[in-house]
Amino acid sequence: MLRQQDVGHRIVVRRIVGIREGRPLFSDALGELVELSETHLTIATAQGRLRVPVAEVHRAKRVPPTRRPTASAVVELELAADEAWPAPVRGRLGDWLLRSADGWTGRANSALPVGDPDRPLPAAVDAIERWYAGHGQPAMVNTPLPLAVPVGAELDARGWTARPLTLVQTVPLTTLLSDPHRVSQEGGPAPGGADRDADGPAVVLDVAPSEEWLAVAAGRKGGLPDSARHILTAVARLRFAQVYADGTLLATGRGTVTGQGRWLGLSLIEVTPSARRQGLAARVVRALAAWGAAEGATHAFLQVEQRNTGAVALYRKLGFTTHHTYLTRVAPPG
Repeated sequence: MLRQQDVGHRIVVRRIVGIREGRPLFSDALGELVELSETHLTIATAQGRLRVPVAEVHRAKRVPPTRRPTASAVVELELAADEAWPAPVRGRLGDWLLRSADGWTGRANSALPVGDPDRPLPAAVDAIERWYAGHGQPAMVNTPLPLAVPVGAELDARGWTARPLTLVQTVPLTTLLSDPHRVSQEGGPAPGGADRDADGPAVVLDVAPSEEWLAVAAGRKGGLPDSARHILTAVARLRFAQVYADGTLLATGRGTVTGQGRWLGLSLIEVTPSARRQGLAARVVRALAAWGAAEGATHAFLQVEQRNTGAVALYRKLGFTTHHTYLTRVAPPG
């Protein structure tokens, strides 16, 4: 049967759809597993989303993707994401990255095991544990899958736990900007850094976050220490998106261009509860996409927990697909 590690991967499911002459009738479905619970699984198929009760599943397994990303492609994207979310305290184990930011977000407070650690795997994990102990933090490791499966096996043997699975999703910017109702009718940011939809308020893009923008980020991430401000602003090419109506901030987002200029990174896409289901998140994404394209980026990426089904559904509608996944692993206490 399937496990949480299969979320974000291509699967085939044979399910029971009826009974004829005392024998079960089967139907097969092929697609990407986007949600798995104790009672249901949800697959994104070529015909749309399919929600299948677990009780109807006769057989299910992971199958090879139509185009599996190469190890070098995963490394490239992980390094672009690290650039886009830069921890203020950093170290190295060979090619591996060690990152610390006063505990603000898992991404900025975990080791990234891509490349060669320049020592045997058990010794590398020992070194990670010592480094984080020296910074007064629990040791954490982000394990891109399936690239870091050997690292995960070593952590399993040591009793490390795992946080919810995260999907790393990508889309060509041409896809994001192909919608006829894009926020910028001219295909790029309007003068003054604002994109305006004919049917809604402006999406304003600024080089620095406003205090209101920071307050939204603090509410979402549980505070905003100095290290957080470093992470949010210490990128050469970035924009902070805001949507106001009648003086009230309704939606926010952050965009960066990293990875030698190829990748637009999207983060902190947020809409206030009272303004949801009005298309504001999609418009923020497209405004940042227009800016990223003007900066020379060709693709966008974002990271979203697979259990955040509302966000996953939105990004799928915009054309995002899962490039790879990762688990944040946490060392046992003591």
